[in-house]
Amino acid sequence: MKRKTTKAANSARAAAREVHEIRHGRFERLLSVLTAMGAAVTTAEIFFEHDRASFGNRWMWAPIVIGPVGALAGLAGYRSKTMAKTVLPLASAVIIANGLQGTVLHARGVAQRPGGWRNFRYNVEMGPPLFAPLLVTLVGGMGLLAAVLRRER
Repeated sequence: MKRKTTKAANSARAAAREVHEIRHGRFERLLSVLTAMGAAVTTAEIFFEHDRASFGNRWMWAPIVIGPVGALAGLAGYRSKTMAKTVLPLASAVIIANGLQGTVLHARGVAQRPGGWRNFRYNVEMGPPLFAPLLVTLVGGMGLLAAVLRRER
């Protein structure tokens, strides 16, 4: 008689498999690729959003320049352990710093709209996206995490 597996048992097996992958160093290369893909996709999205705002502030170009560097660093980290431990964390730290800077600049943009923070809901919906730059920091965080993980032999 066949034994039915429960969702909990399947989830436990999947978690054990992921722990095995992390322990044997395969997750580091996956995070490097995800960093590269995340940097490329967010750079494209940022370009279109900042283009819509006519690049009104020169700092709007910073993530457009930094994003492809992060994508290349992620790909290099996938191919080479040396790059994953040197170039990828440096590029990721710059991406995180830029994401935090973007959050400050977007908050300033919300404050400068009519009514400022008193008109919070309207200005957050119609002004610069307040939390979007924090998503960029997640891409950088993935790169930093990839850099500290062990690599497969």
